[in-house]
Amino acid sequence: MRNLAKTTVAALAAGALTLGLSGCGEDADSGSDSGGSGAGAPLVVAASPVPHAEILTYVKDNLAQGAGLDLEVKEFTDYVAPNTATQDGSVDANYFQNQPYLDDFNKKNNTTIVPVVTVHLEPLGLYSSSVEDADALESGATIAIPNDTVNEARALQLLDANGIITLKDGVGNEATPGDIAENPGDYTFKELEAAQLPRSLEDVDAAVINGNYALEADLKPAEDALVLESAKDNPYANFLAVKEGNEDDPRVQKLAKLLASDEVTTFIEEEYQGSVLPVEAP
Repeated sequence: MRNLAKTTVAALAAGALTLGLSGCGEDADSGSDSGGSGAGAPLVVAASPVPHAEILTYVKDNLAQGAGLDLEVKEFTDYVAPNTATQDGSVDANYFQNQPYLDDFNKKNNTTIVPVVTVHLEPLGLYSSSVEDADALESGATIAIPNDTVNEARALQLLDANGIITLKDGVGNEATPGDIAENPGDYTFKELEAAQLPRSLEDVDAAVINGNYALEADLKPAEDALVLESAKDNPYANFLAVKEGNEDDPRVQKLAKLLASDEVTTFIEEEYQGSVLPVEAP
Protein backbone atom coordinates (compact mmCIF):
# COMPACT_ATOMS: atom_id res chain seq x y z
CA MET A 1 0.00 0.00 0.00
CA ARG A 2 1.18 3.51 -0.70
CA ASN A 3 2.09 6.00 2.00
CA LEU A 4 0.42 9.33 1.22
CA ALA A 5 1.48 12.70 2.63
CA LYS A 6 -0.76 13.91 5.45
CA THR A 7 -2.06 17.27 6.68
CA THR A 8 -4.47 18.62 9.33
CA VAL A 9 -7.00 21.19 8.22
CA ALA A 10 -8.70 22.64 11.26
CA ALA A 11 -11.27 24.49 9.22
CA LEU A 12 -12.74 21.20 8.07
CA ALA A 13 -13.51 20.16 11.64
CA ALA A 14 -15.17 23.52 12.22
CA GLY A 15 -17.22 23.01 9.08
CA ALA A 16 -18.31 19.58 10.25
CA LEU A 17 -19.43 21.01 13.58
CA THR A 18 -21.38 23.70 11.74
CA LEU A 19 -23.30 20.93 10.02
CA GLY A 20 -24.07 19.44 13.41
CA LEU A 21 -22.01 16.29 12.84
CA SER A 22 -18.82 15.13 14.49
CA GLY A 23 -15.98 13.46 12.60
CA CYS A 24 -12.30 12.69 12.72
CA GLY A 25 -10.12 15.49 11.36
CA GLU A 26 -8.40 15.00 8.04
CA ASP A 27 -4.70 14.51 8.38
CA ALA A 28 -3.09 14.63 4.97
CA ASP A 29 -0.96 17.40 3.44
CA SER A 30 -0.89 17.42 -0.32
CA GLY A 31 0.62 20.89 -0.47
CA SER A 32 -2.58 22.83 -1.09
CA ASP A 33 -4.84 24.56 1.41
CA SER A 34 -7.94 24.74 -0.76
CA GLY A 35 -9.45 23.67 -4.01
CA GLY A 36 -8.56 25.87 -6.96
CA SER A 37 -10.50 26.88 -10.02
CA GLY A 38 -9.83 27.10 -13.71
CA ALA A 39 -8.43 24.61 -16.17
CA GLY A 40 -4.81 25.26 -15.11
CA ALA A 41 -5.29 24.89 -11.36
CA PRO A 42 -4.66 21.57 -9.59
CA LEU A 43 -7.74 19.43 -9.03
CA VAL A 44 -7.82 18.72 -5.28
CA VAL A 45 -9.72 15.55 -4.38
CA ALA A 46 -10.60 14.41 -0.84
CA ALA A 47 -10.48 10.65 -0.38
CA SER A 48 -10.48 7.88 2.20
CA PRO A 49 -6.94 6.43 2.45
CA VAL A 50 -7.81 2.91 1.26
CA PRO A 51 -8.62 2.19 -1.49
CA HIS A 52 -9.76 5.58 -2.76
CA ALA A 53 -6.56 7.57 -2.24
CA GLU A 54 -4.52 4.63 -3.50
CA ILE A 55 -6.56 4.50 -6.71
CA LEU A 56 -6.23 8.25 -7.15
CA THR A 57 -2.48 8.05 -6.53
CA TYR A 58 -2.23 5.40 -9.24
CA VAL A 59 -4.01 7.81 -11.59
CA LYS A 60 -1.75 10.68 -10.52
CA ASP A 61 1.46 8.69 -10.99
CA ASN A 62 0.55 6.90 -14.19
CA LEU A 63 -2.23 8.61 -16.13
CA ALA A 64 -2.83 12.22 -15.10
CA GLN A 65 0.16 13.85 -16.77
CA GLY A 66 -0.65 12.29 -20.13
CA ALA A 67 -4.20 13.65 -19.83
CA GLY A 68 -3.00 17.13 -18.92
CA LEU A 69 -4.39 16.89 -15.39
CA ASP A 70 -2.66 18.27 -12.29
CA LEU A 71 -4.12 16.07 -9.55
CA GLU A 72 -3.70 16.49 -5.78
CA VAL A 73 -4.97 13.94 -3.26
CA LYS A 74 -5.97 14.72 0.34
CA GLU A 75 -6.66 11.90 2.77
CA PHE A 76 -9.58 12.04 5.18
CA THR A 77 -10.23 9.45 7.86
CA ASP A 78 -13.98 10.00 8.34
CA TYR A 79 -17.17 10.20 6.30
CA VAL A 80 -18.15 13.79 7.18
CA ALA A 81 -15.30 16.17 6.39
CA PRO A 82 -14.90 15.20 2.70
CA ASN A 83 -18.43 16.36 1.90
CA THR A 84 -18.08 19.43 4.10
CA ALA A 85 -14.88 20.40 2.31
CA THR A 86 -16.41 19.79 -1.12
CA GLN A 87 -19.45 21.90 -0.29
CA ASP A 88 -17.44 24.85 1.03
CA GLY A 89 -14.82 24.70 -1.74
CA SER A 90 -11.86 23.63 0.40
CA VAL A 91 -11.46 20.78 -2.11
CA ASP A 92 -12.77 20.40 -5.64
CA ALA A 93 -14.17 16.88 -5.39
CA ASN A 94 -14.31 13.79 -3.23
CA TYR A 95 -14.14 10.06 -3.69
CA PHE A 96 -15.29 7.88 -0.79
CA GLN A 97 -19.06 7.36 -0.70
CA ASN A 98 -22.09 5.63 -2.19
CA GLN A 99 -25.47 6.97 -3.33
CA PRO A 100 -27.59 6.04 -0.28
CA TYR A 101 -25.01 7.66 2.02
CA LEU A 102 -24.85 10.82 -0.13
CA ASP A 103 -28.64 11.09 -0.35
CA ASP A 104 -28.88 10.89 3.44
CA PHE A 105 -26.04 13.39 3.94
CA ASN A 106 -27.49 15.94 1.51
CA LYS A 107 -30.93 15.65 3.09
CA LYS A 108 -29.68 16.11 6.65
CA ASN A 109 -27.17 18.88 5.93
CA ASN A 110 -28.78 20.84 3.08
CA THR A 111 -25.71 20.19 0.93
CA THR A 112 -25.69 19.84 -2.86
CA ILE A 113 -23.10 17.16 -3.60
CA VAL A 114 -23.68 15.10 -6.76
CA PRO A 115 -22.00 12.01 -8.26
CA VAL A 116 -19.92 12.21 -11.43
CA VAL A 117 -18.63 8.70 -12.20
CA THR A 118 -18.99 5.39 -10.36
CA VAL A 119 -15.71 3.54 -9.88
CA HIS A 120 -15.79 0.57 -7.50
CA LEU A 121 -17.58 -1.43 -4.82
CA GLU A 122 -16.13 -2.31 -1.41
CA PRO A 123 -18.17 -5.23 -0.06
CA LEU A 124 -19.26 -4.76 3.55
CA GLY A 125 -18.28 -7.70 5.73
CA LEU A 126 -18.72 -9.29 9.15
CA TYR A 127 -15.40 -9.93 10.91
CA SER A 128 -14.33 -11.54 14.17
CA SER A 129 -11.06 -12.15 16.00
CA SER A 130 -12.59 -14.95 18.08
CA VAL A 131 -14.57 -17.16 15.68
CA GLU A 132 -13.99 -18.32 12.11
CA ASP A 133 -17.60 -18.87 11.13
CA ALA A 134 -20.75 -16.83 11.72
CA ASP A 135 -22.52 -19.95 12.99
CA ALA A 136 -19.95 -20.13 15.79
CA LEU A 137 -21.11 -16.88 17.37
CA GLU A 138 -22.45 -17.70 20.82
CA SER A 139 -25.87 -16.73 22.06
CA GLY A 140 -25.78 -13.23 23.49
CA ALA A 141 -22.69 -12.22 21.49
CA THR A 142 -22.04 -8.52 20.89
CA ILE A 143 -21.85 -7.36 17.27
CA ALA A 144 -20.55 -3.87 16.50
CA ILE A 145 -22.12 -2.01 13.56
CA PRO A 146 -21.61 1.45 11.97
CA ASN A 147 -23.60 4.22 13.63
CA ASP A 148 -24.33 6.38 10.58
CA THR A 149 -27.81 5.92 9.17
CA VAL A 150 -27.06 4.31 5.82
CA ASN A 151 -24.17 2.06 6.83
CA GLU A 152 -26.04 0.87 9.91
CA ALA A 153 -28.97 -0.18 7.73
CA ARG A 154 -26.58 -1.74 5.24
CA ALA A 155 -24.92 -3.74 8.04
CA LEU A 156 -28.26 -5.01 9.33
CA GLN A 157 -29.32 -5.95 5.79
CA LEU A 158 -26.08 -7.95 5.45
CA LEU A 159 -26.87 -9.85 8.65
CA ASP A 160 -30.45 -10.37 7.49
CA ALA A 161 -29.33 -11.69 4.09
CA ASN A 162 -27.15 -14.27 5.85
CA GLY A 163 -29.80 -15.48 8.30
CA ILE A 164 -28.15 -14.02 11.39
CA ILE A 165 -31.17 -11.79 12.09
CA THR A 166 -34.46 -11.07 10.36
CA LEU A 167 -35.54 -7.50 9.71
CA LYS A 168 -39.13 -6.33 9.60
CA ASP A 169 -40.73 -6.34 6.14
CA GLY A 170 -40.20 -3.19 4.12
CA VAL A 171 -37.28 -1.85 6.13
CA GLY A 172 -35.01 0.19 3.88
CA ASN A 173 -31.94 2.40 4.22
CA GLU A 174 -32.94 3.71 7.64
CA ALA A 175 -33.08 0.37 9.47
CA THR A 176 -31.87 0.31 13.07
CA PRO A 177 -31.63 -2.49 15.66
CA GLY A 178 -35.17 -1.52 16.61
CA ASP A 179 -36.32 -2.86 13.24
CA ILE A 180 -35.12 -6.40 13.94
CA ALA A 181 -38.08 -8.79 13.86
CA GLU A 182 -36.17 -11.93 14.86
CA ASN A 183 -32.89 -12.21 16.74
CA PRO A 184 -32.44 -15.96 17.34
CA GLY A 185 -28.93 -15.53 18.75
CA ASP A 186 -30.09 -12.85 21.20
CA TYR A 187 -27.26 -10.68 19.90
CA THR A 188 -26.48 -7.27 21.34
CA PHE A 189 -25.64 -4.54 18.83
CA LYS A 190 -23.04 -1.89 19.64
CA GLU A 191 -23.20 1.19 17.44
CA LEU A 192 -19.80 2.79 16.71
CA GLU A 193 -18.35 5.35 14.33
CA ALA A 194 -17.37 3.42 11.20
CA ALA A 195 -13.66 4.22 11.44
CA GLN A 196 -13.51 2.74 14.96
CA LEU A 197 -14.91 -0.66 14.00
CA PRO A 198 -11.64 -2.47 13.18
CA ARG A 199 -10.21 -1.48 16.58
CA SER A 200 -13.36 -2.76 18.27
CA LEU A 201 -12.68 -6.38 17.27
CA GLU A 202 -10.78 -7.06 20.50
CA ASP A 203 -13.71 -5.78 22.58
CA VAL A 204 -16.69 -7.36 20.78
CA ASP A 205 -17.46 -10.78 19.38
CA ALA A 206 -17.84 -9.56 15.80
CA ALA A 207 -18.12 -6.32 13.83
CA VAL A 208 -19.57 -5.30 10.49
CA ILE A 209 -16.85 -3.22 8.85
CA ASN A 210 -16.84 -1.06 5.74
CA GLY A 211 -14.49 -2.32 3.05
CA ASN A 212 -12.09 0.62 3.10
CA TYR A 213 -11.62 0.45 6.88
CA ALA A 214 -11.17 -3.32 6.70
CA LEU A 215 -8.39 -2.89 4.13
CA GLU A 216 -6.72 -0.17 6.22
CA ALA A 217 -6.66 -2.63 9.14
CA ASP A 218 -4.95 -5.26 6.93
CA LEU A 219 -8.08 -7.38 6.78
CA LYS A 220 -8.75 -9.08 3.46
CA PRO A 221 -12.50 -8.99 2.84
CA ALA A 222 -12.41 -11.74 0.23
CA GLU A 223 -10.62 -14.04 2.71
CA ASP A 224 -11.27 -12.83 6.26
CA ALA A 225 -14.97 -11.89 6.29
CA LEU A 226 -17.33 -14.36 7.94
CA VAL A 227 -20.03 -13.11 5.57
CA LEU A 228 -19.60 -10.62 2.73
CA GLU A 229 -21.94 -8.51 0.62
CA SER A 230 -22.75 -9.73 -2.86
CA ALA A 231 -21.79 -7.42 -5.73
CA LYS A 232 -24.91 -8.34 -7.69
CA ASP A 233 -27.40 -5.44 -7.93
CA ASN A 234 -25.53 -3.67 -5.12
CA PRO A 235 -26.45 0.04 -4.78
CA TYR A 236 -23.42 0.86 -2.63
CA ALA A 237 -20.74 1.41 -5.29
CA ASN A 238 -18.41 4.37 -4.66
CA PHE A 239 -18.06 7.36 -6.97
CA LEU A 240 -16.28 10.62 -7.65
CA ALA A 241 -18.50 13.49 -6.45
CA VAL A 242 -18.53 17.30 -6.69
CA LYS A 243 -20.65 20.22 -5.58
CA GLU A 244 -23.60 20.63 -7.92
CA GLY A 245 -22.65 22.91 -10.79
CA ASN A 246 -19.07 21.67 -11.00
CA GLU A 247 -19.80 18.48 -12.93
CA ASP A 248 -18.62 19.97 -16.23
CA ASP A 249 -15.33 21.36 -14.88
CA PRO A 250 -12.83 20.15 -17.52
CA ARG A 251 -10.50 18.88 -14.79
CA VAL A 252 -13.31 16.85 -13.23
CA GLN A 253 -14.23 15.40 -16.60
CA LYS A 254 -10.61 14.41 -17.24
CA LEU A 255 -10.41 12.61 -13.90
CA ALA A 256 -13.79 10.93 -14.47
CA LYS A 257 -12.57 9.57 -17.80
CA LEU A 258 -9.36 8.26 -16.22
CA LEU A 259 -11.22 6.60 -13.33
CA ALA A 260 -13.43 4.79 -15.85
CA SER A 261 -10.46 3.63 -17.92
CA ASP A 262 -9.33 0.07 -18.54
CA GLU A 263 -6.05 0.90 -16.80
CA VAL A 264 -7.81 1.71 -13.52
CA THR A 265 -10.01 -1.37 -13.81
CA THR A 266 -6.92 -3.54 -14.20
CA PHE A 267 -5.18 -1.80 -11.28
CA ILE A 268 -8.15 -2.45 -8.98
CA GLU A 269 -8.41 -6.10 -10.01
CA GLU A 270 -4.71 -6.79 -9.57
CA GLU A 271 -4.13 -4.70 -6.44
CA TYR A 272 -7.12 -5.83 -4.38
CA GLN A 273 -7.75 -9.37 -5.57
CA GLY A 274 -11.52 -9.29 -5.13
CA SER A 275 -11.60 -7.21 -1.94
CA VAL A 276 -12.44 -4.16 -4.10
CA LEU A 277 -14.49 -4.69 -7.25
CA PRO A 278 -14.32 -2.37 -10.28
CA VAL A 279 -17.61 -1.17 -11.69
CA GLU A 280 -18.02 -1.45 -15.45
CA ALA A 281 -18.17 1.87 -17.25
CA PRO A 282 -21.57 2.64 -18.82
